[in-house]
Amino acid sequence: MSDASFLYTEALSVGYGASVVLNGVEVSLSPGEILTVIAPNGMGKSTLLKTLIRQLPALSGAVFLDGLSLTSYPERELAKKSAAVLTGKPEPEKMTCEEVVSAGRYPYTGRLGILSPDDVLAVEEAMSLVRVLPLRDRDFNCLSDGQRQRVLLARAIAQDPKLLVMDEPTSFLDIRHKLEFLHLLKKLVREKQIAAVLSMHELDLAQKFSDTVLCLRDGHVDRFGPPEEIFTGGYIEQLFQVEYGSYDTRFGSLEPPPVSGSPQIFVIAGGGEGIPVYRTLHRKGIPFAAGVLHENDLDYPVASALASVVISERAFEPIGEEAFEKARAVMLSCREVICPLQHFGSVNQRNEELLAIARDHNVSAIERLK
Repeated sequence: MSDASFLYTEALSVGYGASVVLNGVEVSLSPGEILTVIAPNGMGKSTLLKTLIRQLPALSGAVFLDGLSLTSYPERELAKKSAAVLTGKPEPEKMTCEEVVSAGRYPYTGRLGILSPDDVLAVEEAMSLVRVLPLRDRDFNCLSDGQRQRVLLARAIAQDPKLLVMDEPTSFLDIRHKLEFLHLLKKLVREKQIAAVLSMHELDLAQKFSDTVLCLRDGHVDRFGPPEEIFTGGYIEQLFQVEYGSYDTRFGSLEPPPVSGSPQIFVIAGGGEGIPVYRTLHRKGIPFAAGVLHENDLDYPVASALASVVISERAFEPIGEEAFEKARAVMLSCREVICPLQHFGSVNQRNEELLAIARDHNVSAIERLK
């Protein structure tokens, strides 16, 4: 446990009744950081988050918040320290957005729940920060999913927490609102020095927005660390037991398995020019070969996922004789060559030779798919 940690656990076991879902969880999180929990379905993500906010009791071990055991906090004091936005779509009856956000101030009000001038200011500031102030008089139930998530975030911010726990906050959002929401969350976490714990299914976004990632598998913590240590090699495929296709950790993209069979078309490309060709051929169910591609080329990871055969060369090296001859043999076994490239540079000059050889041998060579 780091001295700077605001949240940490010790030998934590979580579950329901006598049923243990996760055992021996030890994690830590500092203010100003986002920790994202990823795991296959049913591995205890939501159970863990509910335990971190005391919605579920720990089966054994402990959760510490700001140096004190979670169990030592009175309910109202805990509500001043932590806030949560959990799964599901809350539907408060006939409440305006401002009233929903105002509910975040309940730890600071008296029994009658009357807002003080400071409470009113905190609500307005939270709505302004999350950019929902223009929605203050709107019926919460009439909002879009993206607007609802921002209002719920504003409610949590109005609570002025030091720990923010969110279960799948982007699940109902379209791509624009996913990016907008996470950008806003990252900004709030940094500026207000909040420790945030999220669970997410969108691995590409978890990779880009998280400071640390917690991976759960088979009832325990499988890995815990920065994204650079988690999203590497074939780990994600192992964690999720991917059998059909692959996950590219460099770009955060899921790719289907290649079309089986001997390649019918040879694609000479590079610099991203081949990617739409690869995807079209794959979609049409046509097995293809790609080459010669440098291992640092933008086309290379997509070709490696989708092509039946990929002929490659080491990064920054001119195309060597071995790769050239292999590409030549595969190309001449194909019925067609597609080359979307308009220009060739010094390191891939021999790809231009391949194109010339195809034409000399009467192999149909075109720039685009017909």
